[in-house]
Amino acid sequence: MTRSILLLSTLAILAAPMSWAQDTAAPAADAPAATSPATPEAAQVPPNNVLDTGEPADSGATNAAQADQTYTKNKSGAWDVQCLKVEEGEEPCQMYQLLKDGKGSNVAEVSLFKVDGSSEVAAGATFVVPLETLLTQKLTIAVDTGPAKRYDFSFCTQVGCYARVGFTSAEMAAFKAGVAGKVTIVPALAPDQKVTLDMSLSGFTAAYDQITSIKQ
Repeated sequence: MTRSILLLSTLAILAAPMSWAQDTAAPAADAPAATSPATPEAAQVPPNNVLDTGEPADSGATNAAQADQTYTKNKSGAWDVQCLKVEEGEEPCQMYQLLKDGKGSNVAEVSLFKVDGSSEVAAGATFVVPLETLLTQKLTIAVDTGPAKRYDFSFCTQVGCYARVGFTSAEMAAFKAGVAGKVTIVPALAPDQKVTLDMSLSGFTAAYDQITSIKQ
């Protein structure tokens, strides 16, 4: 079910503009100790004082039914090609990989998709990490021995914390030519430690050729 939720979440949250700018990875100690609390203005009434007119009480059942329509269309190396069944038109598909630690425990997930209509971003990805992650230390990604970059987290749910990442054409070329990606997070309970997960790039290009684009 988590994979189905991730596909549906990707289609929904990435309809909004993606924050793709990244900075070069720096030592963990350079990151701020905590995020600033929300200002009172952030909690005010939405623009135009729009009131919530409600929705059908069985909308949750509809969402569950949509989740049941997701399926794994193909497998390419370490990547699953996941698609959402639709009545008309092209099925939206993404690449998916479950990331594990050195002990084989499931730690994080990544889904990747193409992006249309952007001169800067060629592809996007959604990373989901445990709730116990120190968000101020960001998400660090590197390919093989190449330079690492850090990305902000966007939000958290009961499932985990999400980072919505944009990749340039040059970065996608590095993924296609690489052997393994390195995804690093910092545990909130052990801020002096890092957890680095291998993101296998086996079958990456073949899987990428099968996925669809999302308008940006």
